[in-house]
Amino acid sequence: MSNWLNKLLASGLLAAVVCITGIASTSPVYAQDAKPAATAAAPAAEAAAPAPTAIVPNKGDTAWMLVCTALVLLMTLPGLALFYGGLTRSKNVLSILMQCLVVFSLIIVLWSIYGYSLAFTEGNAFIGKFDRLFLAGLNPEVVAATFSKGVAIPEYVFMVFQGVFATITCCLIVGAFAERAKFSAILLFMILWFTFAYLPIAHMVWFWPGPDDVKDAASLEAMTAKAGWLFQKGVLDFAGGTVVHINAAIAGLVGSFVVGKRLGFGKESMKPHNMVHVMTGAALLWFGWFGFNAGSALEAYGTAALAFANTLLATAAAVLSWTFTEWALKGKPSVLGAASGCVAGLVGITPAAGFVGPMGALAIGAIAGIVCIWGVSGLKKMFGSDDSLDVFGIHGVAGILGALLTAVFAAPKLGGTGVYDYVTNAVTPDYSIVDQFLIQGQSVVVTLIWSGVIAYISFKIADLVFGLRVPEDQEREGLNITSHGESAYES
Repeated sequence: MSNWLNKLLASGLLAAVVCITGIASTSPVYAQDAKPAATAAAPAAEAAAPAPTAIVPNKGDTAWMLVCTALVLLMTLPGLALFYGGLTRSKNVLSILMQCLVVFSLIIVLWSIYGYSLAFTEGNAFIGKFDRLFLAGLNPEVVAATFSKGVAIPEYVFMVFQGVFATITCCLIVGAFAERAKFSAILLFMILWFTFAYLPIAHMVWFWPGPDDVKDAASLEAMTAKAGWLFQKGVLDFAGGTVVHINAAIAGLVGSFVVGKRLGFGKESMKPHNMVHVMTGAALLWFGWFGFNAGSALEAYGTAALAFANTLLATAAAVLSWTFTEWALKGKPSVLGAASGCVAGLVGITPAAGFVGPMGALAIGAIAGIVCIWGVSGLKKMFGSDDSLDVFGIHGVAGILGALLTAVFAAPKLGGTGVYDYVTNAVTPDYSIVDQFLIQGQSVVVTLIWSGVIAYISFKIADLVFGLRVPEDQEREGLNITSHGESAYES
């Protein structure tokens, strides 16, 4: 494992240098801004020409995206918090709730200060610039591009929607080293990882200036050249298979190794203390995930409806496939298994939600439910890790699976939407499953290496500053009391 980490560290340091070096690029034109007015130096004839009509956001799209933002917030608070809290032992449940609440709050504040600017302004292929530092330039009239020409939403809406994505990504990580990490070290780690892992990956996969200025092949090439590195390559990640789930999962897996195993792991019972909380949390995640996936269409139209339907179908298929597989293997179906299948299906369909048809969604969900059983058992044993709440076994495995299967089921001949060509304003006729699969695979590998290395470095820095792990006596007593001075359940 040490050799693996050293190789990962070397590869990632090179990637990080490329990222940091690239920040010093030319000053951008805001990708999300309305078109600028003519400059004072423009010729008189141009100045006299009628100004282009400003895009006015549709009230329905705006309302839809505000609702979706609230739904994604619900996924973390209380959805993920309850799901993770129920999976821990009672002596640590408050610690995981506290971590979710405070990490959420920390990241959304950092997002408003500099995160949004680095992720979603035009800098270079790896990172944005500081033009939106402290949300400079934003006001209620500024709009953000969508995936349709001539359609926009208020940039404030886009900013907060993407912000809650960043928060849940960071909160997912804490489940991998639950019940033994110092609260102060977790917060420092989150600041570092969010800055140097989440923001570059989000920029590389999702940033582009939008379709409004695409008129022909040359203008399409020019606009694509301003996009993130993986977006330029044609990666399909509708709602965060790479940016959210693989990104968080590999960071959590690295953390489970660096922090170390829980005291008594493999010898003492560490069963979930409250399955009602687990089931409630999973249900809230499913409910909120409709905003997560369908909202990633950025408009209230057909693609949002497709993503909504796929989120419903894939998740149900995963619940069934996990439940019946577990029933066959162990003799009894469990609530824990069904809830885990629910999350596996949600993760699996996330990158594909707006690209595949309903039957493709059923297939992805069913496969994710079965494969993730291996992820939390066989793969976990192979790694020899104490990934406490199976962050990699579910989010990593299902995220990778979903990212790769997107290439397969996005094919029009299999009911998918294919790839849209903004020059012809139609789906490209020559979709290749093999070519897209290779592109998807590249995005998976880049995310695993980049995030894994940054996580390792961030954990080491946090360890040097605060120490990663609580003392043994505090771990045995439980973090509710020793870290927060409270009891979850008064006798």
